[in-house]
Amino acid sequence: MMKTAFRAAMAILALTAPAQAAEVEVKMLNRGEAGMMVFEPALVKIAPGDTVRFVPTNPGHNAQSRPGMLPEGAEPFQGAMGKEIAVTFEKEGVYGYDCMPHYGMGMVGLVVVGDPSANLDEAQAVKHRGKATGRFEALFAALKN
Repeated sequence: MMKTAFRAAMAILALTAPAQAAEVEVKMLNRGEAGMMVFEPALVKIAPGDTVRFVPTNPGHNAQSRPGMLPEGAEPFQGAMGKEIAVTFEKEGVYGYDCMPHYGMGMVGLVVVGDPSANLDEAQAVKHRGKATGRFEALFAALKN
């Protein structure tokens, strides 16, 4: 009888415990599956409160938010060159980011937090240069699938 009561109590505690936020790792690479100068994975879908850890596996990279590609009220972020940065995303929506020195080479990515509709249209309307244009178009297309 005591074991049954103990198990029941533990089950109730497990169900009422706060959910643990997740952490996702994104690597900054000179070469990856998608080619030269990439983030892997370049498209990350998470829940509000989750963290993305951007890890430079090669020197000379950083991760920073793209102007115009953040939900309203979200804080922009900018990692130092060659340094890891962990960003906790609280607001739902689409966050575009890039590597400052390799943006024109297409080193970009998207973090989608919960429901992307909060700023999806605004994020897609942002103009880009170089290979960043095509990579963002491919990421938005992948988001719709």
